[in-house]
Amino acid sequence: MFDVLVYLYENYWRPDACPEPQQLRRKLTAVGFESDEIQDALRWLDGLASSAEGVTGQQGPASLRIYTEAEREVLGDDSIGFISFLESAAVLPPPMREMVVDRAMAVGGGPIDLDDLKVIVLMVFWSLGEEPDALILDELFVDPEDRLIH
Repeated sequence: MFDVLVYLYENYWRPDACPEPQQLRRKLTAVGFESDEIQDALRWLDGLASSAEGVTGQQGPASLRIYTEAEREVLGDDSIGFISFLESAAVLPPPMREMVVDRAMAVGGGPIDLDDLKVIVLMVFWSLGEEPDALILDELFVDPEDRLIH
């Protein structure tokens, strides 16, 4: 599913730039994605669109997030730490944080892989028509082992 999401991010600048679901399904199949993977991704994107409707602006009041036991199981320590990092960097305001948590919970299982959580964060920005700044994009895309230290 995450490969499909990355493909959509890389090929469509906004969700409304995507073709209708049936045509998108055909395109994704033609590219080589499996039917189950496509269905999971499209179902997940429907949920993302629903949660994006409730977010009117990026800014919201500061808040302290207490994670439930179920959320801690699905997210894991690494993902919760990464979400906290994004919040402390003033990149992920509370409404967007809640979208990230909601979409991570929709994936289920756990703990979610940190790379998968980064895709979720990217898709939340994408769904709102926003692009994170270059440093955050670097954090979302570049493996720590590949970074050059100056």
